[in-house]
Amino acid sequence: MTKHYWTFLLLLLSSNLPVYAEPEYRAMGPDIFDRQVPGEVLIDQALVKAKKEDKRVLVFFGGNWCPWCRRLHRLFEEAPALVARLRKEFVLVQVDANFRRDKNRNATLLKRYGDPIKQYGLPVFVVLDRDGAQLTTQETNSLAAPTDEETVKQIDKFMERWAPPAKPRL
Repeated sequence: MTKHYWTFLLLLLSSNLPVYAEPEYRAMGPDIFDRQVPGEVLIDQALVKAKKEDKRVLVFFGGNWCPWCRRLHRLFEEAPALVARLRKEFVLVQVDANFRRDKNRNATLLKRYGDPIKQYGLPVFVVLDRDGAQLTTQETNSLAAPTDEETVKQIDKFMERWAPPAKPRL
């Protein structure tokens, strides 16, 4: 092996590249909620973007083990109506609130928003204005429907109610 190969390998191993982490629940597939980044950091980043783009923040508290959370995640990525509304009016933040394996996972953040999981379970939405003020908390069971199409309509109605006010035309 050449000197360049060993130099490259040493640089690669010593770099700060992200290390692949095993999914929290291997049978469920890849994680959809980041277990490593604190929710406060994710929300702070979303608020910077929301303020700049005059949007609201939709905080989606869930867990990697939760089939309903995974369905919502998929709809937010694939349903054209939700993708369009998110792009136009919201910044979506998915916060890991899995207490099954870690009783303190984002617990301080959850308390800041009134411990919605204690009242509603997972998943739950919290809507923030561009300055971070909590506007509403929404349990998600009432948004579930037998088909994805019906579920998308329910979620879209909820998001429409909490979208930022339309700007007056000059």
